[in-house]
Amino acid sequence: MSSEYIPPKVWVWDQPSGGRFANINRPIAGPTHEKDLPVGRHPLQLYSLATPNGVKVTVMLEELLAAGHTGAEYDAWLIRIGDGDQFGSGFVMVNPNSKIPALTDRSGPQPVRVFESGAILLYLAEKFGAFLPIGTARAECLSWLFWQMGSAPYLGGGFGHFYAYAPSKMEYPINRFAMEVKRQLDVLDRRLAEARFLAGDEYTIADMAVWPWYGQLAKGLLYEAGEFLSVRDYKNVQRWTDEIAERPAARRGRMVNRVNGDPASQLHERHDVSDFETKTQDKIAAQAAQ
Repeated sequence: MSSEYIPPKVWVWDQPSGGRFANINRPIAGPTHEKDLPVGRHPLQLYSLATPNGVKVTVMLEELLAAGHTGAEYDAWLIRIGDGDQFGSGFVMVNPNSKIPALTDRSGPQPVRVFESGAILLYLAEKFGAFLPIGTARAECLSWLFWQMGSAPYLGGGFGHFYAYAPSKMEYPINRFAMEVKRQLDVLDRRLAEARFLAGDEYTIADMAVWPWYGQLAKGLLYEAGEFLSVRDYKNVQRWTDEIAERPAARRGRMVNRVNGDPASQLHERHDVSDFETKTQDKIAAQAAQ
């Protein structure tokens, strides 16, 4: 008997797909339940989770605030994608694709919705005139931003899925996507051998987009695949990710909407800068124990 899969003439969704996210995977769009989104007091309302795509935006917002852009104050609301929060009617109105992060800008006469992490970074960079250079550096920045948007699905949905989340290990897809991810790391390493940051000497939204994915990967923090992919071989990526990790705004951005890891690193929701000192999960647990 052959174990080879023979596709039917017409695919039909008749059974769970298997794997870690089988309970939320489906071939149709739209809401599954009615649920309004909360709205806080700040101009920007972020609905997210601290996945690499979510971290991109919280890093950007914290960097804007650190640079003195007070209009970038924001409320960050937790969307638990494993529970299907992204399929609530309110969330689908902000992002019809039901993916985090999603942003509503309420600073003008009419709310503006922005979805897709790269679009949010570009929207905020243009709104505040920050972290997006001019001239040829702008073209370089945007090229690397869109490189990330096009490349990361091979890392997350490709390598990450088959290496870490699929219900069984399969040699062909793991080898296929491991090869591509290592090629991508080499692309980055070669660029960072000739420039401090991806767009040149200036830290930009391109770095904010790439760092949560490939910076975490380079430190062995993504899919527990550091040894498998020999990530320490990419010395220039290591230098770059270490430098960004030392930025206070980047460290804060990684904490927002985080629900795993050290409780001191988890700030489930962010509504004020003081929340980093008083509302991380270790502080909340200590208060509850008193």
